[in-house]
Amino acid sequence: MAHSLADRGDDTRADTVLTGLTVGGLLVAAAMMLGGGPWEVQVLALGVVYLAGGVPPAIRALSELWNDHVLDVDLLMVVAAIAAAAVGAPMEGGILLMLFSLSTTLEELAMGKARRAVEALMALRPETALRRNPDGQVTEIAASSLEVGDIVVIRPGARMPVDGTILRGEGSINEATITGESVPVHKRQGQSVFEATVNVDAVLEVRVDRTASEGTIARMIKLVTEAQAAKAPSERFSAWFGQRYTVGVLVGSVVALCVLLWLEWPFGEALYRAATLLVAASPCAVVISVPAAILSALAAAGRGGVLFKGGAALETLGAVKTFAFDKTGTLTTGQAEVTRIVDLTGDEDRFLALLGGLEAHSEHHIADAVRRAVEARGLAAVEVSGVTAHPSEGITGRDADSRDGVNLLWAGNARMAARMGASLEKVGLQALTDDAETIVYLGRDAEVYGAVTVADRPRATSRIALEALRESGITTLAMMTGDRRPVALRIGRELGLRDDEIHADLLPEDKVRLVADLHEAGKVAFVGDGVNDAAALARADVGIAMGAAGSEVALQAADVALLSENMDRLAAAHRLAKRTARVIRQNLIFALSAMVLLVIGALAFELPLPLAVVGHEGGTVLVVLNGLRLLFDPIRADRNKT
Repeated sequence: MAHSLADRGDDTRADTVLTGLTVGGLLVAAAMMLGGGPWEVQVLALGVVYLAGGVPPAIRALSELWNDHVLDVDLLMVVAAIAAAAVGAPMEGGILLMLFSLSTTLEELAMGKARRAVEALMALRPETALRRNPDGQVTEIAASSLEVGDIVVIRPGARMPVDGTILRGEGSINEATITGESVPVHKRQGQSVFEATVNVDAVLEVRVDRTASEGTIARMIKLVTEAQAAKAPSERFSAWFGQRYTVGVLVGSVVALCVLLWLEWPFGEALYRAATLLVAASPCAVVISVPAAILSALAAAGRGGVLFKGGAALETLGAVKTFAFDKTGTLTTGQAEVTRIVDLTGDEDRFLALLGGLEAHSEHHIADAVRRAVEARGLAAVEVSGVTAHPSEGITGRDADSRDGVNLLWAGNARMAARMGASLEKVGLQALTDDAETIVYLGRDAEVYGAVTVADRPRATSRIALEALRESGITTLAMMTGDRRPVALRIGRELGLRDDEIHADLLPEDKVRLVADLHEAGKVAFVGDGVNDAAALARADVGIAMGAAGSEVALQAADVALLSENMDRLAAAHRLAKRTARVIRQNLIFALSAMVLLVIGALAFELPLPLAVVGHEGGTVLVVLNGLRLLFDPIRADRNKT
């Protein structure tokens, strides 16, 4: 039964009608039997029960057998009902089919709710958008017809029809539908906005960056669909167990029938007892117990702005004992500020214009700080072309004074200076190395023009989240950064990390090596931005992308995507993963125990078929309801208890 549920989708209207016919038919049959009504009406009512309650699962089971060569547990219920009718107990068979149909429909409704929890975001998309035409006129068009590069006008209270970038205006954006954050975020020109978020209080003009078919909502739905299809280890076990156990139950029931006949039981009684054993031993509750919990947890996480790429990532996160973090943009805000400028050229504005021209081609958080400093002075960045990035070192490029292969302009750290053969032993630069801040040097070939220092600050939620992870049983935390040791120590100590948990001066391959070393002590989760840390994200048991809303690279590189930049969500996701593991254990223990008790009752204590039916179907519904408790435990930033 559970196997078919996982593949049938959310359209339960027909099943609800059939269940109604089954329940109604059984009530009529029971009334005719107890009230002495016409025998023909009773037979007709039971016929409706057997047709409405037995034919659909029989078709599903035979289809599974024919197409996938798998015996579905639905087949057990149908065979048991037919056996009951064959031995003169059609009412017991009808009760079995009625309860089976009712529990199946209830489970489909419940599981459908779990599946729809994130997909309901599709309904939040506006149907139309206000597009500004090249002639300046604004026309209302279908949001689905917007193309990349179009300019749309977003009025106060309106939802964003697509992902885009603000060209004009600034105001508060409610991003709760995407990131789960209830507090609106203030955004200005040049910042990204996501579809289905709400413009609170301003008139904005937004350039379309992605069409509706490629936007944040579409990619979230795609990820959720893939997540539901990607089975967790416990889900694979329950499916494997259910398929093989079903064969064992059928064979065991036939063997029991043969043994009872050999012991000279009357054929009717032997068949009735074999049918009871068939129902009692059916593994429906075992098979459905795991997906009920997994789907509910995935949906709850999605509502809280955390996307898991399948149940495997969810289960693995619950077993993680070590968390490793990238520093910049993950544990820190990434909104670094230029704190000091050392110009060795005698023209500080020209120095900043050159540095700004190079950093205009970088997406790094430090580059953003430099660009803001240039803009604050009202300077125009120098035009730089042929820019090449050198990971964990810096960037090089050519300006008007450059020639092919020589006079390369460069900016970066001490490793970048060494690459260019430049000496940092200059007056005014040596003192910078004592600062607990990031240094960006600027030069041309072997000549150093100067440097700026940039300081980042920890996120307000980072320390709270790290403390919550320790309290939840995480034994090891590690912060990794390409920054200098003094910078890393300053940030790490503010976050409550020990010095031995702080790793600095790292190249990307060093982070991968450290993750591999940490793996020796148990499962490791790595939290990064999903771009510069793609290799470390892939090497970890669970890669977690921070602030991944709208980032294609982040969503693809990681196993888990935190759509907001609130670190509390990470600790909450870990708590949810651990709770899911507990619910799965509870379900499996209950389901297996109930099945053993029913089998013992059927074999040793002549358990009546109706009681076996109630025990079987009731246990199945209970494990589903237990799993669905996770659906009502959304991830919230203010939740500090499990």
